[in-house]
Amino acid sequence: MLKTLRKRVLPFLCPMLFFISSIAQAQENTATTYLSSYIQLLEQDFDVKFSYIDDDLRTIQITIPKSSKLSEILEDIRDQTQIEIQKLSERYYTLKKTTTVHICAIILDNFENNTVAGATVEVLQSNVASVTDLDGKFSFANVPRSATIQIRHIGYKTLFVNVEDLLAPNCPTLLLAVNYQLLDEVVVYKFLTTGLTKELDASVTMNTKEFGLLPGLTEPDVLQTVQALPGIKSIDETVSDINIRGGTNDQNLILWDGIKMYQSGHFFGLISAFNPYLTDKVVLVKNGTSAQYGDGVSGIISMQTANQINAEFTGGGGFNLIGGDVYGQFPLSEKLALQFSARRSLTDFFNTPTYNQFFERAFQDSEVSENSYTSAITKEEDFYFYDFSAKLLYDITAKQKFRFSLININNDLNYTETDTGAERTSNSELNQSNLSFGGSLESQWTPKFSTHLNIYYTSYMLNALSNTSSEQQQLFQNNEVLETSIKLNTHYTLSNTLSWLNGYQLSETGIINATNVTQPPFKSDVKGVMRTYALYSELTFTPKNKKWFARGGARLNYLENIATYHEFIIEPRLNINYSFTENIKAEFMGEFKSQATNQVVDLEQNFLGIEKRRWILSDGEALPITKSKQGSAGINYDHENLYIGVEGFYKEVTGISTATQGFQNQNQFNGELGKYDVKGIEFLINKKSTDYSTWLSYTYNQNNYTFNETTPRTFPNNLDVRHSITLAGNYTFNRLKFSMGLNYRTGKPFTEPQSDDPIDATFFPYRINYASANSSRLPEYFRADVSAVYNFSINSGIKASIGLSVLNFTDRKNTLNTYYRLNENDEIETVKSVSLGLTPNASFRINF
Repeated sequence: MLKTLRKRVLPFLCPMLFFISSIAQAQENTATTYLSSYIQLLEQDFDVKFSYIDDDLRTIQITIPKSSKLSEILEDIRDQTQIEIQKLSERYYTLKKTTTVHICAIILDNFENNTVAGATVEVLQSNVASVTDLDGKFSFANVPRSATIQIRHIGYKTLFVNVEDLLAPNCPTLLLAVNYQLLDEVVVYKFLTTGLTKELDASVTMNTKEFGLLPGLTEPDVLQTVQALPGIKSIDETVSDINIRGGTNDQNLILWDGIKMYQSGHFFGLISAFNPYLTDKVVLVKNGTSAQYGDGVSGIISMQTANQINAEFTGGGGFNLIGGDVYGQFPLSEKLALQFSARRSLTDFFNTPTYNQFFERAFQDSEVSENSYTSAITKEEDFYFYDFSAKLLYDITAKQKFRFSLININNDLNYTETDTGAERTSNSELNQSNLSFGGSLESQWTPKFSTHLNIYYTSYMLNALSNTSSEQQQLFQNNEVLETSIKLNTHYTLSNTLSWLNGYQLSETGIINATNVTQPPFKSDVKGVMRTYALYSELTFTPKNKKWFARGGARLNYLENIATYHEFIIEPRLNINYSFTENIKAEFMGEFKSQATNQVVDLEQNFLGIEKRRWILSDGEALPITKSKQGSAGINYDHENLYIGVEGFYKEVTGISTATQGFQNQNQFNGELGKYDVKGIEFLINKKSTDYSTWLSYTYNQNNYTFNETTPRTFPNNLDVRHSITLAGNYTFNRLKFSMGLNYRTGKPFTEPQSDDPIDATFFPYRINYASANSSRLPEYFRADVSAVYNFSINSGIKASIGLSVLNFTDRKNTLNTYYRLNENDEIETVKSVSLGLTPNASFRINF
């Protein structure tokens, strides 16, 4: 029995014993021990003595060498630990721990063990940094033995490794864990069209590199795009007069690379002045603003140009029926790059149907077009615009990045009018320009603490000069804004779910308004300077499951008008987002805000009747600080390809003047102070897929003024558009993109003369007797737009596109505004501003 069992068991037992002995042998060969203990064994085995400092060797572990020769053993120890070993005699040796070592490692991902190229490797608390090569390898020489290595890459969790853990004869392998949490930050991945996303704090981000197609546009236009969102419209079809939730354009804070912009449009508001091909990201905020932002009681539009250094040159250019542009980014070294963009109109070289429609829209109801249809009048116009921007990117170290940005915007008009019958000539000139530049320094001091310093200077100038025949009368008008600002943000990560933002901002704004008339003699020169000091702090809570998002803070402003007054203002801010389920979320937001700069609207012939607005400062009396408080609540459903959202809001803005609201009735010159309050609902439904996206948006606003000194005290706001509807969509078929949209809104209020007694002859000069303020409404507005773009490749490195678009393809004549004035015979004239007619455009672009 035992013999039979032995015969059956031994064939299986022998291989098992061999396998176990092999494992034991391998474990013995790879056994580790402390170096201080091992050298004591060497002293006994080889009858030698080692001299060393106990603290140098106490924590160092080694793999026991395989060799039986002392010289080879010592060489192995040297390779493993980079301990300096010196032979004093045949028996005596010294061991000394070096302060610096040479290290290397290979980075792999922990998913499929693929090499991770381009990972940033930093030696913390030093200026030493590098990136992994195509094999995922990096190496450093003379690195402090006590240092810590930080390894980062987009899409992976940051890894921290002690330098001493990388001491080995061969480069050890390190695994980066894939970060699966990144996409949770985005609520809507494709919002209306590609490149638009709704973020966790309810702000909307536009990525121009991924931007899709919107109706009437063949190229991305930042300020046209934001008007596709509910609650944001331009009553007069311009990008320089965007109304966010019933507010005027000067109540928006427009930032370009952190610089406040006082001019935003070309062609006097019909075209955005910012090149979209270097504008990497645009953030739109309607409520729940971060405490780091001041100004802008209605909303924020923040544009950020590309902020990363590319290893290769990228660029492109193109033209349409209005102008042409070029842009590019040049890598000057691994740490230095230069970006630039330039655009210029073609309007002073030749006219196009697009230019003719834009010119007619921009210059209607102005000196330029007043006598356009008189046979005895000849005119000569010279109009052009350009913009230029540049950015220098310098990565001082992997933890400190310096950026310098510059932008220059200019519009220039020279108009000459000749009465051939009377042989009289008059000349008008208008120049509008903006020059801004600023620098920023981002610093990552520790894994938990970072700072961002931003300094800028901006200059805006508007000059108008009008000469009548033989220079009998000359009119000169000037509006100039000079602003400098310094802002420091500190960001500290308290935990994995809680972060803390603190900051300080100092701004000084000077504004000049000058008017000089020769006949009759009149001269005015008003200057003002406002300094704003602000401290702010806020906490952001984001749990790991992303069920909650909460941000709360406050901003303390101290505003000092050099000539008149000063004031403290506290502005609390709150933004809460809660997920009931994976697909249903609720949003609650509130904010207090203030601003000290506004635009007044003067006579219709001010600045040739084209650019009627000019910037002024609050003086505490005729125009106080404008303040707002706003609250909103909404709920949205987002599941796969369907998004449905609804949001209600209430906003009150105080400290406004009839001079800043664009009145063209009995309240035009009175300068009464008051407020407006607007309440409304915004609704959006969006159905989307990889090939198409369609959306329907509806906005209801009830917007009313209250002025205690007027009759009646409460009446509809000039921007009170009760109902606004947009139905649009886009479709992609292979290389062809197509988009069409319909826009409808009810008419805005205006004031008519009294029907029974239209003229008041008891005053000199005569005046118009108006009916109750804003008691009439314009006809409803309707516009249909269409666009198409075809993309193709010229070769492997150059891509191109051809685009066609038509604005208002039904050629409907929408009345944008109506007002009344008395002519030389004291007769009432009706002046109407009409929308763009059928306006075609075409574009061609290349990118490389």
